[in-house]
Amino acid sequence: MDDVDAGFLEPVGLGRAEGAVYLRLLHRPRTDAAHLAADVGLTPARVTRVLANLGAAGLVTKLAGRPARYVAAPPQVALDALAVRRAQELDRLRTTTRRLAAEYERAPGGEPGDLVELIEGGPAVRHHIAQLQHGARDEVLLIDCPPYLGGAPEHNAAQLQALRRGVAYRTIYHLPVLDDPGRLAEITEYVEAGEDARALPDVRMKMMIADRRTALIPLSFEASETGVRILVHRSPLLDALVACFDLLWEKAAPIGTALRGTHRDRELLALLAAGMKDAAVMRSLGLTQRTMTRRMAALLDALDAGTRFQAGMNAARRGLV
Repeated sequence: MDDVDAGFLEPVGLGRAEGAVYLRLLHRPRTDAAHLAADVGLTPARVTRVLANLGAAGLVTKLAGRPARYVAAPPQVALDALAVRRAQELDRLRTTTRRLAAEYERAPGGEPGDLVELIEGGPAVRHHIAQLQHGARDEVLLIDCPPYLGGAPEHNAAQLQALRRGVAYRTIYHLPVLDDPGRLAEITEYVEAGEDARALPDVRMKMMIADRRTALIPLSFEASETGVRILVHRSPLLDALVACFDLLWEKAAPIGTALRGTHRDRELLALLAAGMKDAAVMRSLGLTQRTMTRRMAALLDALDAGTRFQAGMNAARRGLV
């Protein structure tokens, strides 16, 4: 028992003092409060309170006689029963939480000032970005574009955790960021984890929307990062942000193998949009027939096109060339 940490009872709501006294009673049963206090280095008054807590939890029994002596209940029976009771209490808490959440959803809307919150400072903004994702149950909508906090995009560990939980992610990226090999590798990691990613040539309306219930947007969409965000709760403003995201999503191009950041693919798209013949395209870009065929197949798939000319036109319509 010497290698058992005194904090072992913390998961069931008891502290280190209770753990230390219980362990001491297992080692030395039928001990009175004064000797227990000396053994564990607590005051007699504190030990009396600790013994009362242990007795209420069913972990200690008080024997008749004076001075009162105590024995520890058998660990397997007593601790198992305590763990079961705590699990039942947590289940009741979760049930109550769901009921309260449902009542909150049905409650009338508050004052206009209650619909938005101002989040100021990098640490607070990062906290809310992570909190929104940790709390998401179904879907997160993202528009990712510069400028970034700290000057560069940060690895989104919360997203990877949420994707593993089964939360769907739809992200629209600012197309020029795909030219950065490091950023492209990071986005590829998200896509491989399950993110549905698209790109637009110039998107500046940065936002994050969790479960279509809460949104986080910059205070300003200007070129500089202010470190200030607006947290938007359920409201017509939030509905407008969701509608805006859906419209941009329809215009954005899927990020497929052929569109993951190479200048040569965009050159190929531009030539297709101009209606150039295959031979002229290959001469212009220095491609072999085999490479041209492989890249065209990837582009057709990424652009949902049935012909090469249609691929070029779709790319032009989506602003990729």
